[in-house]
Amino acid sequence: MQEEFYRIKRLPPYVFAAVNELKSAARNRGEDIIDFGMGNPDQATPAHIVDKLSQVAQEGRNHRYSLSKGIGGLRKGLCAFYKRRFDVDLDPDTEVIATIGSKEGFAHLALAMTQPGDTVLVPNPTYPIHVYGFVIAGADIHHVPLCKHTDFFQELRRAMQTTWPRPKALVINFPSNPTAMVVDLAFYEKIVAFAEEHDIYILSDIAYSEICFDDYKAPSMLQVKGAKERVVEFYSLSKTYNMPGWRVGFAVGNKRLIKALTRIKSYLDYGMFQPIQIAAATALNGPQDCVEEIRQLYQNRRNVLVDGLARAGWQIESPKATMFAWAEIPEAFRKMGSLEFSKLLLKEAQVAVSPGIGFGVYGDDFVRIALIENEHRTRQAIRNIKRFLNAGSDVSS
Repeated sequence: MQEEFYRIKRLPPYVFAAVNELKSAARNRGEDIIDFGMGNPDQATPAHIVDKLSQVAQEGRNHRYSLSKGIGGLRKGLCAFYKRRFDVDLDPDTEVIATIGSKEGFAHLALAMTQPGDTVLVPNPTYPIHVYGFVIAGADIHHVPLCKHTDFFQELRRAMQTTWPRPKALVINFPSNPTAMVVDLAFYEKIVAFAEEHDIYILSDIAYSEICFDDYKAPSMLQVKGAKERVVEFYSLSKTYNMPGWRVGFAVGNKRLIKALTRIKSYLDYGMFQPIQIAAATALNGPQDCVEEIRQLYQNRRNVLVDGLARAGWQIESPKATMFAWAEIPEAFRKMGSLEFSKLLLKEAQVAVSPGIGFGVYGDDFVRIALIENEHRTRQAIRNIKRFLNAGSDVSS
């Protein structure tokens, strides 16, 4: 009875745990840690959404079991959003399911559609659930390098030629967490054509579609003609409306995959607390000026961070979307790798970031910096980092 459980055995040690433990220990010693680690929005949910939650939570009828696929008003609200934002028509009954955050929906769809022996193509680096949702389901992963200096479609073709059994699905995530990489509709057209050629499904994660900067506006893969034949897209209210703890997400698109996810969830849960669903529908149907305010907040923080780090001697690429900067480790520290650099930054500058290796082996030259501290705290972090970088070889040796 001492043998490790099958699914637990397939999960590697949590890379972020080492940094989290050091962060906790430093705070216990009274150190002021500026935390850019987790992508956890620091602002309150807009008042009109909270007010609706408070109102409907007083009604006893909303305290009963709800629908695991989401109440009709919420699914229709998401359809209206997709029509306004992307000019995509969705059937609320057959092409939409509400999920307890997009992460839960992704993991349960992986469980619904794959089995031990199946193979899935996943970009590397990527958000961990894109890999481990399928690992937990028992499938095998073929990592496809997605880096600034690689040709992703060439890597995809190579993966199809060298993977057996033939892959069942491809995961796509733009704007990307962690890299903040963005694409245009032409890229999605090539992805859909590739999937049609090789008869595979696509799981597209667009959780950050509304957190875009400058002149960039993220497309939906469902805008591509014929995409519904093989695409399911995941959307979340967490970042768009500052609702991370509410756990409201959606899967939309291919009817067969939505039906499979609906059946799995009917056995596993009764959906979100109904007042949360009603308030989420208010978010989608109500005034949208709050979305622009949230987007502007992150854009301002991005500018402070990128410009400040440049003055401190750390040149990083300015992201066009998401609430993250994907920062290449300064040359003097690159050989130590992202985990050791993150530990060192925490120790010497009292700044916490996420090591890139936690998102895949191709991320080890980078750290992810979340834009979750206000501008004053961000400037404080930059001053700390500048002192750290000026110390240079003294701390890296």
